[in-house]
Amino acid sequence: METVTISPKFQVVIPRVVRESLGIKPGQKIQVILYDNRIELVPVKPTKKMRGFLKGIDTTVPREADRL
Repeated sequence: METVTISPKFQVVIPRVVRESLGIKPGQKIQVILYDNRIELVPVKPTKKMRGFLKGIDTTVPREADRL
């Protein structure tokens, strides 16, 4: 776990080990999500890079009888 300090301009530096493991590049967009009293930063990936990321996912879902 890494700790960062918030600057007077409310900026933070993402630690190098985190940037490298997620492949974050300068200028890349990051989505900021407030969830259960915490902040989550999620890298936004281009749509073209997302192609095929659901390949092989199990689409069989138990359904209620009136939803068939």
